[in-house]
Amino acid sequence: MGVLSKISGPVIQAEEMRGSQINELVKVGDMELTGEIIALKQSRASIQVYEETSGLRPGEKVVGTGSALSVELGPGLLGGVFDGIQRPLDKIKEKSGNFIARGISVPSLDRKKEWDFNPTVKKGDTVEPGDVLGEVKEYDIIHRILVPVGVKGKITEIKKGKFTVTEDIAVIGGKKVQMMQKWPVRSPRQYKDKKHFEPPLVTGKRIVDSFFPIAKGGTAAIPGPFGSGKTVTQTDLAKYADADIIIYIGCGERGNELSEVLQEFPKLKDPRTGLPLMNRTVMIANTSNMPVAAREASIYTGITIAEYYRDMGYDVALMADSTSRWAEAMREISGRMEEMPGEEGYPAYLGKKLAEFYERSGRVNCLGSDKKDGSISVIGAVSPPGGDLSEPVSQATLRVTKVFWALDANLARRRHYPAINWLRSYSLYLNELKEWYGKNVAEDFLDLRGRAMVLLQKEAELQNIVQLIGPDALPDKERLVLEATKMIREDFLQQNSYDEADAFTPPKKQYEMLKTIMHFYYKAADALSLDVPLSKILEAKEIDEIAKMKRVPPEEMAKKAKAIREGIDRHMAK
Repeated sequence: MGVLSKISGPVIQAEEMRGSQINELVKVGDMELTGEIIALKQSRASIQVYEETSGLRPGEKVVGTGSALSVELGPGLLGGVFDGIQRPLDKIKEKSGNFIARGISVPSLDRKKEWDFNPTVKKGDTVEPGDVLGEVKEYDIIHRILVPVGVKGKITEIKKGKFTVTEDIAVIGGKKVQMMQKWPVRSPRQYKDKKHFEPPLVTGKRIVDSFFPIAKGGTAAIPGPFGSGKTVTQTDLAKYADADIIIYIGCGERGNELSEVLQEFPKLKDPRTGLPLMNRTVMIANTSNMPVAAREASIYTGITIAEYYRDMGYDVALMADSTSRWAEAMREISGRMEEMPGEEGYPAYLGKKLAEFYERSGRVNCLGSDKKDGSISVIGAVSPPGGDLSEPVSQATLRVTKVFWALDANLARRRHYPAINWLRSYSLYLNELKEWYGKNVAEDFLDLRGRAMVLLQKEAELQNIVQLIGPDALPDKERLVLEATKMIREDFLQQNSYDEADAFTPPKKQYEMLKTIMHFYYKAADALSLDVPLSKILEAKEIDEIAKMKRVPPEEMAKKAKAIREGIDRHMAK
């Protein structure tokens, strides 16, 4: 037990803390506020407190718990809304009303609720860490109860029936096992080895899947200025992405914006099951007016829960909104500790912390004797001040992520959604995903994508000339480029999230749409070379049919696209 000696906002110092360790959880003051030791020098400990520190006085006691900041993992996580240190906000409201009382202690998982446990192993079997002991039905997800790390041997007892998360369900090698296990948030969970990035995380967004795809287990950054649609894009990706479990971390966002997400998520219908999307979602809510230390911890809380579901063999998509607010929390705590500041006041270890977070993504062979593959795809929003991507958080993020979706405020103002700038974005997974697209979509899919990108780049060059002399002064060949890229932008890249037919587009439909647009361009270019006037070419009724392709059901797309291409051929033949 130590004594509080200095208070500096969320960072305090305590004396007489000899025997403590880094990252140890402590209880501070008479109110028993939760804190974590972040620095030790002889018997003096620097502690970041996860709650408001006003009212604390020097001389109050500081008691170490002997354990690190950990999360409770087990049935009851799905559908939950937690704060940055995994306290359930609905239970806190029942106990303290609309405001979080300081020092309040509520278990993360419900200790009274009973879950129907069905074992998948039997007495006498030998198991190792990561093996599946049994299953619990949680909404429409099968929650697999795993053998905890550090436990292995012969099963001498296994039970079946209804149990709470703290009741014993098995005895393995002389150790009692419950459905709930704890894991320190700053330590990555173990796995056998990482796998090659192959299947893409299909999102249904045409600009993402066709132009800038992310692999399952990959990392992506969505930087953009205020109002460019970061939160809306992440919400849409959470709804439609090809993932089993969604972890959404609202880290330091404005309260009104996060409250909208909290209200909208339970209303969103899962397009795969028709049930509420919240049934397979875990939300970490930490608003900008909450203590900054808890904001710093929220990122680790979310990624640890994601690793838990990955270890069951699930594909997890984690949305972090936004890592800039997380970096600001680190900057404030670093300043309070009087550390040497780096660029723009951020701590010198900013890049290391961001890399450690994103490196916990990946597609892995999970622990256990049975074969299980799981993945965590991390999509982090970045909020650079004024949209300046040269600032430290954006640059450090771009160094460790492989996909860059650059949101554009001008596109957002023109109601172009998703407002991803196709000239500034990139994906480094294209070569790794080439074989998958060739086998599962079409051999020439990425080649088609490359030719469309060349046209869009050509359009950007022509726009400078158009602004000077107008489009009518251009030769027909270059005016055709503008017409074709208008189709790509408005009929392919732009989507309507409120239209069920347009909100999600499977990869094969995306291919047929893009192939039809490019088919029109090449046939029109051939006609121009035979001195056919552009005005005659643009009389084709198939141009209107191309604009309507986004509303064609996926199962009818191949037939419809073929008919449009044949119509284009007939028109050009005239």
